[in-house]
Amino acid sequence: MRDSGATVKPASIRRVAPLAAFLGVFGLLAACVAVPAQKSPAQKPPASGHTAAPKPGATTSSVFAGGAVASAEPAATDAGLAVLRAGGNAADAAIATALALAVVMPNAGNLGGGGFAVVRTTGGVAALDFRETAPAAARPDMFLTPEGHPKPEASLVGPLAAAVPGSPQGLYDLHQRYGRLPWRRVVEPAISLARSGFAVTERLHHALEEEKEDLARFPATAEVWLPQGQPLATGTRLRLPALAATLAAYADRGPKALMEGPVAEAIEAVSHAGGGLLTAADLAAYRPVWREPLRFEAFGWEIVSMPLPSSGGIIEGETLLMLEALRWPSLPRGDAQRAHLLVESWRRAFADRYLLGDPATTRAEASSLLAPEWVARRVAGIDATRATPSKEIRPWPDAPAPEGRSGETTHLSVVDREGNSVALTTTLNGWFGCYVYVPEAGFFLNNEMDDFATVPDQPNLFELIQGQANAVRAGARMLSSMSPTIAWRGRETLVLGSRGGSRIPTATLQVLLNVIVDGDPLETAVNRPRFHHQWMPDEVRYEPGALDAAQRQELESRGDRLKEVTWPVGEVDAVRVGADGTLQAAADARGPGGAGVVTPP
Repeated sequence: MRDSGATVKPASIRRVAPLAAFLGVFGLLAACVAVPAQKSPAQKPPASGHTAAPKPGATTSSVFAGGAVASAEPAATDAGLAVLRAGGNAADAAIATALALAVVMPNAGNLGGGGFAVVRTTGGVAALDFRETAPAAARPDMFLTPEGHPKPEASLVGPLAAAVPGSPQGLYDLHQRYGRLPWRRVVEPAISLARSGFAVTERLHHALEEEKEDLARFPATAEVWLPQGQPLATGTRLRLPALAATLAAYADRGPKALMEGPVAEAIEAVSHAGGGLLTAADLAAYRPVWREPLRFEAFGWEIVSMPLPSSGGIIEGETLLMLEALRWPSLPRGDAQRAHLLVESWRRAFADRYLLGDPATTRAEASSLLAPEWVARRVAGIDATRATPSKEIRPWPDAPAPEGRSGETTHLSVVDREGNSVALTTTLNGWFGCYVYVPEAGFFLNNEMDDFATVPDQPNLFELIQGQANAVRAGARMLSSMSPTIAWRGRETLVLGSRGGSRIPTATLQVLLNVIVDGDPLETAVNRPRFHHQWMPDEVRYEPGALDAAQRQELESRGDRLKEVTWPVGEVDAVRVGADGTLQAAADARGPGGAGVVTPP
């Protein structure tokens, strides 16, 4: 493979010019045979996405020559593999997988939400922002009472929490620029799943069980998802005729089938009936944005991730550049100093997140936060022997720190036969979004308005403290943690991302470090236990096995507050191209995802 971009110097940030519209050049796949996607061992995660510690060896990992897909659900991975078999490219397979997730993983896969895609082809790199936007009637105080107090649950439950969805237009635009197969062929696997039915997964059953109380508040939601008042049992054959019809119209007419006409009118009616702000005009006016990818170099690898309104790429970049300056790879794995420096780097990167927001309103830019001068200043503030209290860390450039005190996303990674790759992350924010189901359309609305600083300096669903740069504004895009990422060194390539709200960038980064610094096989890299710190709350949260007793004792002696958690630090799905051209696909053992490959006969 080759890439059109120039090499980036270490500890610097390069802004790549937007790619001109061009025909995506993906290699035609020969007739192929799929290796069936395999499922991780059964686990019983509650609906917030919390699961037990990862089980070693639970992930599919296969050498292949024809293409690979890794996603959060085996049925969705199968859809992507089928498109690769039919001669589709990485973009086609990514879209087919995403649409299948909208059927079999309604708590996260979506048509009523939005997301990001990072693409690398033989022609270069690109970033697609199809993040949701605030309705035209949105205002900064919409989640406050007249007395200025937060309205309980208003940004999380019910249609007021819903932003304008971007997935229908975004997935279509991705296909228009890069797709090879006809649009209808890419949508067909999802139509078939919705029309013919699929078996309710254990994850979906437990999601319904945990969220039953809120789902039951909306009769149209409960009618489909809580028949007789109970969650659908695992293994139940579920057919979704309304969603099948919506997808069929989408296949015929593209995004206009959802963003205009009867479906848009149904969304407006459901929203207004519950006090929401969404209108058919909001949907018709929505447009995705092709942005300049965030691109930097660390540890000898070129790395591309999402720019604003994603904070994830900036957090990844700032952390990696600090670790490089700190000579982090020279420390042995398992050393408490290694964990200490990673936590201190995250503490500072997440503090700088406080000033980020929609590109039009942000108070800090990637070019400033990843500049050598700022990275050096951040590194100079790290005490090698002591944890810096988060309240002492001020965002760039020395802005006042706030008076500080799970949600649902899904990621997929695809590589095709030519090595072209797509990392795509979509979200509803919370599981089942705002819990409002549009029966005429067959999908849930998101609750992405909570990703704004609905009450600045107060924690959101993921306990993130956010500033005025991310305040609610009509038409604005809320800040995100989604971090679809592609890294490469010569022929070696790693395509990855995660779900998990604020834990997305730390999960993605740890898997990346496991591969590019420690040389782990992909499956091992994805399944290693992980830990997390996000500035506020000032707490190191770790999965069982992520920190041993000696590391915990040392970190606590330095002033860190530690907390073992039962929920996962992300759920990473990744594909890797080796230096010799062999590739692996891995779905995180923390969830029931699937990773599959296509091989020549």
